[in-house]
Amino acid sequence: MAATALGGLLLATACGSSDDGGGGGGGAKSAPGGQGFTPPKMSAPKSLGKTEGKVNLIAWAGYAEDGSNDPKVDWVHPFEKRTGCQVSTKVAGTSDEMVNLMKTGQYDAVSASGDASLRLIASGDAAPVNTDLVPNYRDVFPGLKMQPWNSVKKVAYGIPHGRGANLLMYRTDKVKPAPDSWKAVFDDAGRHKGRVTAYDSPIYIADAALYLMKTKPDLGIKDPYALDQKQFDAAVSLLKKQNANVGEYWSDYLKEVSAFKSGDSVVGTSWQVILNTAQGEKAPVKAVLPKEGSTGWSDTWMVSAKAEHPDCAYKWLDWIVSPKVNAQVAEYFGEAPANAKACEETSDPKHCATYHADDAAYWKKVHFWTTPIPQCLDGRTDTKCVPYAKWVQAWTEIKG
Repeated sequence: MAATALGGLLLATACGSSDDGGGGGGGAKSAPGGQGFTPPKMSAPKSLGKTEGKVNLIAWAGYAEDGSNDPKVDWVHPFEKRTGCQVSTKVAGTSDEMVNLMKTGQYDAVSASGDASLRLIASGDAAPVNTDLVPNYRDVFPGLKMQPWNSVKKVAYGIPHGRGANLLMYRTDKVKPAPDSWKAVFDDAGRHKGRVTAYDSPIYIADAALYLMKTKPDLGIKDPYALDQKQFDAAVSLLKKQNANVGEYWSDYLKEVSAFKSGDSVVGTSWQVILNTAQGEKAPVKAVLPKEGSTGWSDTWMVSAKAEHPDCAYKWLDWIVSPKVNAQVAEYFGEAPANAKACEETSDPKHCATYHADDAAYWKKVHFWTTPIPQCLDGRTDTKCVPYAKWVQAWTEIKG
């Protein structure tokens, strides 16, 4: 690829929008024909050989459980027994950490979110994936396949793992009437000064952009991850105003549960698993997918271009998306599974309904995280969009 295109993207960071695709897919429309850049040239393997006996993973907490946190939660040891591939897992706390770890070449696969995946593709740290070598891929919801955060120019760069929406959660005893709009944390945030909470990440700028996309149509925002300078400045301005009312920016979901239980936070962005946990601990909370829609995340298992154990990595990709294991992970972590057949394997028969696993209409309202890059993802070619590096800088200014 051209050095300028690669450099522009690397100055940028993760998950995007999609077509309906059926079977539970959806999201905002992305740029037709791809993301406007060409990844470094490399090819996926055509076949697998003898497994190497080991695989090194980078994963979100809860994605590669081996029973050490809970003896009843273990899908690593069964994998090792079946394949002979011994698993070593590095738990990462942020997408930036995942990207940096992948650059070392010491890991074979990573469970990348959308705010990391395009960076890994553009830098050449993630390799194309031959989905034919992952038999369970065939049962992944069609709407999760070949999306802007896990493919480029019709080439797959990973296997979908699971997904979730960023919801608006509120204390039912403190926030009345019940909110149905992100207005509660933006224009109306002053009503709960010091007790508004927001997700602590530069990608949260997209939440403000989404709100403005619906409430300020004159700005012309079509995709919350494709913002020209004027649109970006408007989103940043909104977030700086919100900052005066934010009591806490959260990244640890257990801390958000505690904040809502204590009343330190009464309204803000959240996940379904946070809602479930808080309600399970008797906190008076509810959550809603607001009328403007929401941002969201879809995680993808990607293989390192420098993988020393690629055959074991492929075995892991197939294992983690197999129906029973994908069901276990989805329930433990709190997300919608990627494999449609996983819904038949969950211990809670209502899990897939709770997490809208196969609800295509629901996911149409979700704009999945996608790396902002200079090439506008909404299809515009007459302007440049603000890359992720500028989002990072702005986020520091927003928080003060």
